[in-house]
Amino acid sequence: MNHLLYSAVVRTLPLVLQTKNKQRVCILTYHRVLPERDYMRSSEPTVATFDWHMELLARYFNPLSLSDAIARLDSNDLPERAVCVTFDDGYANNAECALPVLQRWSIPATVFISTGFLNGGLMWNDAVIEALRIAGSGEFDLRSLGLATYDLADFHHRRQAAGQIIREIKHWPPEKRAEAIRVIESMVGPLPENMMLTNDQVKQLGDAGIEIGAHTRTHPILAMLKLADARQEIQASKDALETLTGKPVRYFAYPNGRPEIDYRLEHRDFVKSIGFEGAVSTQWGVASESSDRWQMPRFTPWDQTPLRFMVRLLAMFRNPA
Repeated sequence: MNHLLYSAVVRTLPLVLQTKNKQRVCILTYHRVLPERDYMRSSEPTVATFDWHMELLARYFNPLSLSDAIARLDSNDLPERAVCVTFDDGYANNAECALPVLQRWSIPATVFISTGFLNGGLMWNDAVIEALRIAGSGEFDLRSLGLATYDLADFHHRRQAAGQIIREIKHWPPEKRAEAIRVIESMVGPLPENMMLTNDQVKQLGDAGIEIGAHTRTHPILAMLKLADARQEIQASKDALETLTGKPVRYFAYPNGRPEIDYRLEHRDFVKSIGFEGAVSTQWGVASESSDRWQMPRFTPWDQTPLRFMVRLLAMFRNPA
C-alpha cells in the first residue's frame, strides 16, 4: 500500500473537512470474514480485505474497545479518529478468520452473539443462501409459500434469487418464516452445521480479549414481538453468555437495528434496565458525546480499495451523530 499517500490523506483531509478534535467515534460493523471470495456473499470481506482494513485502522486511526470508547466519550477524552470494530450474529469465521487478523494488528473488537444458533445452528437468511447454493439448476418453485419461481441457471441468478427471497420473508411472523425455511430445506437436503460459533470458540474469543456482547437468542425483529417475548429474547442471550463466559455481558446489539422500525423505545429502556452499559443500532453515523449510549450509531465499510476506505472513514467524522 502507498503509505506516503495515506499519511498525507490523514494529515490533510481532516483539516479540509473540519473534523479535527471532534469527540466522535466511528463504530464499524462486520458480520463475516471469509477465507476466500464467495459468489453468494459478494459484499463480505475476505481475510485479505479484512487484513488491509485492520492495517489502515492500526496505522492511521485510533482503535478502541467499545467499553473504552464509551468511557472516553463520557469523560470527553476521545483521541482523534477513534474507531471501534464490532461483529454481529456470531459466525464461526469470527474466530477462525477474523481473530488472527485482529491479533496481528492489535485491534480490540466486540462480537455480538445470537445465542440460539451456537453449536450447529443456522440463521434463517443463511439457510436461504445455502439452500440456493446447493439446489439443482433450473427453476426453484416456491409458489406454495406465496412466493415465486426462481431461475437458478448460474451463480448470478442464484445470488439474485436468494436476495429476493430474503427480502420477501424478512418481515414475516417468525413462525411463518420458520415454516418457509423448513420447506426450502426439504427441497434441497441437509444444510451446513458449522457456520456459527461453538461454545469453545466463544471462550476462545473471550480469552483472546475480544469483548462478547448479546444479540438476542434467535435474532428476531423485536418490534414484531410481544413486549414480553422481546424481553425474554434479550434477557436469555445475556444470561446464556454470562453463564458460558463467566463474565458480565455489558453491551447489546439490536437485531437488524433500525430505530423505530426493527426495535422501539421500550426495547431500549429494557436493555438499559437489565444492566447493559450500552447498545448499538444500525443507524448510519458516528457516535458523539450527545449520542444515546443505548442507541449508538454504526457504519458498515464496503469500499473495495484502501484509499476509498480511508477517505470515506475520515469523512464519516464530519457527519452529525
